[in-house]
Amino acid sequence: MQIIPLSEGSFTIDATKQFIPFTVGEDEMKERSRGSLLVEIQPFAIVTEKDVVLLDTGLGFCDEEGVPAIHRNLQKAGIEPYRVTKVLLSHLHRDHAGGISFLSKDESERFISFPYATYYCQRREFELAMSKQSASYQPEYVQLLEEYSRVSWLEQDEGWIDDSIHYQLSGGHSRYHQVFSIHEGGKMIFFGGDETPQLHQLKNKFIAKYDVDGRKAMELRKKWWEQGASDHRTFLFYHDIQTPLFAR
Repeated sequence: MQIIPLSEGSFTIDATKQFIPFTVGEDEMKERSRGSLLVEIQPFAIVTEKDVVLLDTGLGFCDEEGVPAIHRNLQKAGIEPYRVTKVLLSHLHRDHAGGISFLSKDESERFISFPYATYYCQRREFELAMSKQSASYQPEYVQLLEEYSRVSWLEQDEGWIDDSIHYQLSGGHSRYHQVFSIHEGGKMIFFGGDETPQLHQLKNKFIAKYDVDGRKAMELRKKWWEQGASDHRTFLFYHDIQTPLFAR
């Protein structure tokens, strides 16, 4: 398997839920609002023998020509967007799901970002996103999934996709957050979304205030880290500005 980080850059985020670009080495955290967090926004492409798998979709920004950042980053890696066959969604907060769809350059119409792919989405997470109960969700980015014919709605707490991708409802960061493991050739890639956002959180006990159940998320990280020592999984980190992946 080939792992390709698709970084959209570093950002700070505070209580307003706004992502503000941050240039490491130039900008200063002390100049950002109190309580700001510094994060990377980093979807991943996984190239297997039969698929190009996308793990989450980024913020959904487009460039001046109206091309989504996730498309540009795939092309830089030598992958045309039409080659993506599976989009796996850990949860639907804007920074992970913004790139599910994009607006036309004149902003008159919204399109699905990967029309040749199957999107795998937890049904209960989608319903929560559309309920407008939290500012972390922006329904306009994800509502096209309801009409799109190539969505595989995951209804169970745990299961397999094509016998090579395992999903499991974890529910630590958001109520219906899920994690994925991809298996091929005796190797395993683990994507924990916002429950394993950065390497240091796996190595240290840490209860995050931004998790819906911080203690559960901490306990899951401990379990996954210990499991990784025996099955030698490779962890992917969506928000780590220095370490996109780590082989246990």
